[in-house]
Amino acid sequence: CIALALGLFILLTDSKSFPATANLWYAAGIFLLLLVFPFHSAVKGTESIIRIGGFQFQPAEFCKISVALALAKYLSLPDTDFTKPKSQAIASAIVLVPAILTILQKETGLALVFFSFFLVMYREGLPSGYIIIGSAIAVLVVATLLLDKNLLAIIISAITGIVIFLSWRRIKRDKGLLIKIVLIWLLCVGIQRFGVPFLFANVFGKHQVERIYSTIGKDIPDEYLKGEQRSINEKTGKRDNTADYNVKQAKIAVGSGGLIGKGLLSGTQTRYGFVPEQRTDFIFVTIAEGFGFIGCVFLLGLYAILLFRIVHIAERQRSTFSRCYAYGVAAVFFFHIAVNICMAIGLAPVIGIPLPLISYGGTSLLTFSILLFILIRLDADRQMVLR
Repeated sequence: CIALALGLFILLTDSKSFPATANLWYAAGIFLLLLVFPFHSAVKGTESIIRIGGFQFQPAEFCKISVALALAKYLSLPDTDFTKPKSQAIASAIVLVPAILTILQKETGLALVFFSFFLVMYREGLPSGYIIIGSAIAVLVVATLLLDKNLLAIIISAITGIVIFLSWRRIKRDKGLLIKIVLIWLLCVGIQRFGVPFLFANVFGKHQVERIYSTIGKDIPDEYLKGEQRSINEKTGKRDNTADYNVKQAKIAVGSGGLIGKGLLSGTQTRYGFVPEQRTDFIFVTIAEGFGFIGCVFLLGLYAILLFRIVHIAERQRSTFSRCYAYGVAAVFFFHIAVNICMAIGLAPVIGIPLPLISYGGTSLLTFSILLFILIRLDADRQMVLR
């Protein structure tokens, strides 16, 4: 009812007010994030929630709207040029400032959502090299977790040697190229040797490290236990891992759904509480067990239609602001859908982000509703004004 009331209010608002007040939205979002630090309530390991009476509010969710509007506002300015480092830095800062504040509130999952806005920048001209570099760093981080650190260092050095050998003629003509290759090698080794260990030991919580290692099927190293003893099951003699247990139960529930499912509220894994957080983070598991493979395909089909529709709306906008905002909405929805479903079936670490418009959570529902209603309002005036 609150989402509907806000939606009607947005539809009755002048569409020109959104680009005009985008910076105010962003300032309000940052203010609310800062307000969390003195007034937060610790809930399930996160410190990103403010309690107002019986109502819980998570400013990091609201800030997705602020960043979508502010980024669209900046990208629509005539002097924004992604060939210039200044424009790249300002656009990145708009995204990274709330992401960093969210990480400091021990809400790493929602912080990662902000990185989806780089897809909007890529659509508007951000050099593809940044996407390649980001993907390469992600691959390096995963390789650091999977391989022995000495073996990985040897592999990186061997690849560097091969690149130097194949580029030797160009290096003879341009000595600076060799320096660049060596610097990249040092950066890769530095990330592998020092960057990833520092991140896991000082930034991530123990439960987050456990979830990441359980996803790749490995035990958490002793240096990341943060002084805690590894819990051992007395009957099996093996380690106890809550994150591993959660994902295993989720997989059992998804598999037990079969082709057509067990029926609404008839799944044993969900009905008897074996699957944790089945109304929020793992709600896809409830759907999979109840409605089976066919139900999952139907749900994914609905989401695909929604995403394609948002992209279609984005491409028909005459205004740069409206196009960038629409792509921001598409990026946020896509990230939430992909990561939530992947973590429910064990393809991604459990980072605690909701499934759009389905997971229980008032702030989440309001955020996604507002994102869509603003998009509808902007699209309604696409032929009337160029912003």
